[in-house]
Amino acid sequence: MVFNRACISLILLTLFLSLHLPAAQTFRIATYNVENDLDHDSGTRHAKSDAAKAKILESILALKPDVLALEEIGETNVLLELQSALQSNGLPLPNWEYVTGFDTNIHVCVLSRFPITARRPQTNDTYLLNGETFKVSRGFAEVDVAVTTNYSFTLIAAHLKSKRTIRAAAEADMRLEEAKILRQKIDDILAANPNTSLIVLGDLNDTHDSPAIRAIIGRGKTGLVDTRPAEHNGDAEPAANHRLNERNITWTDFYAKEDLYSRIDYILLSHAFARDWNPAETAILALPNWGIASDHRPLVATFTVP
Repeated sequence: MVFNRACISLILLTLFLSLHLPAAQTFRIATYNVENDLDHDSGTRHAKSDAAKAKILESILALKPDVLALEEIGETNVLLELQSALQSNGLPLPNWEYVTGFDTNIHVCVLSRFPITARRPQTNDTYLLNGETFKVSRGFAEVDVAVTTNYSFTLIAAHLKSKRTIRAAAEADMRLEEAKILRQKIDDILAANPNTSLIVLGDLNDTHDSPAIRAIIGRGKTGLVDTRPAEHNGDAEPAANHRLNERNITWTDFYAKEDLYSRIDYILLSHAFARDWNPAETAILALPNWGIASDHRPLVATFTVP
């Protein structure tokens, strides 16, 4: 009889404690190149149509991000207009960072539901190529985000040199030099604290086997984990069949000049942050008529506060 009472007491205690344990908190981080989201024409870049803006809004609402990195945003009023539209549709992202780089037409930005506790915009980086000095065109947005009072992460949003050719230098060489600068920033952060929860994301404008992407990802303890989001389209290959896994639909960009679909947008994680990453809830958004909004598709990764 004593044994039974002890068992009952233990069960009741376990139930009581479970009622008072906080639920595991998950959050989502996304990146989206919105392709020249301008409110007026600027050179060869044209103002975004109302239909395109509506599709961008629809896409972001479908992602439900808690933190969102944006590439190719125009002036600040465009960002604030989007922020207001998200708020009106039930997705408040009140905190923001807007980085003005050498390119004055399009910018890298961050919207966040959580407080941004530190801002380190990187806008003055230069490199030497063929005897000429170049500036990193869009700069890098670097922020610290506090999910809870005792859990935070560092985010770097990037938009590297495009594949469009220029006379001054080869576009691939320029992109590699920008990638080296970005990698140095990653190394500096992880050298100061190897356990930093770091996410590097955005439009890196090259494929995973290119010198630029290999330089950014790195190797060893300071190497980054490529989350490789894919469409959630019903594909359900066996976990052990890596060949089928490699055939998941992962393209993020359509390059009309070459009629080419490629994966050039990334979400990369430090090993410390990868421990909190949920691969099953990480995806590329496959939305009908996606191309009305942009030539890129957005991607999102999900994390759990340990």
